[in-house]
Amino acid sequence: MRRGCISQGNIKCDSCGMMVPYAGRYMTVEEADGEETSEGGETKNYCVKCCVKKKYAEYREEKGDKVLTFFHEEKKLS
Repeated sequence: MRRGCISQGNIKCDSCGMMVPYAGRYMTVEEADGEETSEGGETKNYCVKCCVKKKYAEYREEKGDKVLTFFHEEKKLS
């Protein structure tokens, strides 16, 4: 399960070790064996840079601006 969060200044990224600054965005993900899971698993914190690298987040073009999103794009049904 993914949860987008705002740092209170004491969050460390579990991937790169960087401290997420106060009011910085990060994501909490439940993982089992390195894969995202919805039940159980270990809770990991990731900075935005690591979220993008692990494909938990992506930048999209919306109305001419680059926007960061933690949501998956829905597949269009025919």
